[in-house]
Order: sequence, then C-alpha cells, then structure tokens
Amino acid sequence: MAASSMKWIKEITFGPHGLVPAIVQDGNTVLMVAYMNRRALDLTARTGYAHFYSRSRRKMWKKGEESGHVQRVVAIRADCYGNSILLLVRQKGPGACHTGHRSCFFREVRGGRLVTVDKPRFDPLKVYGKGK
Repeated sequence: MAASSMKWIKEITFGPHGLVPAIVQDGNTVLMVAYMNRRALDLTARTGYAHFYSRSRRKMWKKGEESGHVQRVVAIRADCYGNSILLLVRQKGPGACHTGHRSCFFREVRGGRLVTVDKPRFDPLKVYGKGK
C-alpha cells in the first residue's frame, strides 16, 4: 500500500507525547490497540505493514518482527478529529496477541468478572521464548 503523498499525515493530531492510538482490525475482529508516532505511521503507509511505537520499550517495532505474524495493511483511516487511527489489516499467522490469542480482546465481562472467551491459537513461549 505505497502512499503516493504523505501530506495527509499533517492532518493527524498526535498527543502530548507525540503518539496517536491505533485500532487494528481484520475483517470484523478488532485485534489490538497500539500507539503510533509520526515515524511509525509513515513507515506503515510506505511499506504496507503495521509499525508501532512501544511506550514501555521506547522504540519502534514492526508487528510480527519476532513471531512472523505480520499485519498487511489494507487501509489506513482516521477518525473525524484526526486523533485516532484505524488500520484495516490482513493478519498473517494464527494471532496478533502476545498471549497466543487471535485478538487481544479475548476476555469478556460475564457475571461481574472477566472471563476468557477464546482459546489461544499459538504457544507464545515457543514463538517469543521465556519472559514475554
């Protein structure tokens, strides 16, 4: 999804830390929410693969760089204020969540508590190793 003109990035409102939230969706499934800085958004638009900024590690990362579970971007959308991004993607591999689930939203409120409603699709220890 090579972007012919990157002028549209000027219309995105990055927060006080230079980040904008990005919702990632494949078909009808919301896979995850992450943050993008200007560079991550630019790389995503230019390469066609989802890139994010890790607030905890304070560095850029390409989704799937360790697991191979990359996200091929079909479309980039911005909300009406330009302060959040929606990435429509095709998820490669069995899942997007570091816990082994397809989606990070694998828990649901039932009876006043969070209950796991989807089984893991891969073993994160085999994919990421210990400590992930």
